[in-house]
Amino acid sequence: MTPLSLSRVRSALIVAPHPDDETIGAYGLIRALKARRARVHVLVVTDGAGSHPASNRWPRRRLIAERQRESLAALWRIGVTARDVTFLGLPDGGLERSVLTHRMLRRTSARRSYDLLVIPAADDDHPDHRAVAAAFRRTAARRLHYLVWPNRQTPSHGASHYLPLGQRVAAKRGAIQRYRTQMGAITDDPGGFAISRDELAGFARPVECFFEVRR
Repeated sequence: MTPLSLSRVRSALIVAPHPDDETIGAYGLIRALKARRARVHVLVVTDGAGSHPASNRWPRRRLIAERQRESLAALWRIGVTARDVTFLGLPDGGLERSVLTHRMLRRTSARRSYDLLVIPAADDDHPDHRAVAAAFRRTAARRLHYLVWPNRQTPSHGASHYLPLGQRVAAKRGAIQRYRTQMGAITDDPGGFAISRDELAGFARPVECFFEVRR
């Protein structure tokens, strides 16, 4: 792997399949871009409601609103304001079955021009992540792919570039932990999702890794 260079990036689009993937996959990258005064827009694709579908205390509407609030709060802390965040609200867990996915993603990304596109890995274990990657497969911009969930069937594609976080590792860990809905705060859905201690450690490593594609 080689160090990631951002010297020519003036504008970037960060695409998150779910509210929190933007922080897990690109927290340090977003901070580095903002420090360089680059324009950063974040596109959150799904509504995030699939994490706790059986919770009575957190019905769908409340959960969606809170997950959006969590993302906005985390991004605001690193310099991305609400006007630079778009929530598409597509079905969580249903992107592969949604005929609108590719069309909506391409239409949204085409509204502005970007030097850099940051998207999930094409071989991520989560089908929503793979669907998002596929939607941008023909994009001409420079692309960085980030991996959230290693593929359980076949080894995921190795990273080509890395971004050291330095002293910001603790800040990234704290940012992830502020997504309370994903950290175990919802307790009335036995099958609900919660980031484990080991997963948190994997998400907040000393470096962020990316696989770069240039066209």
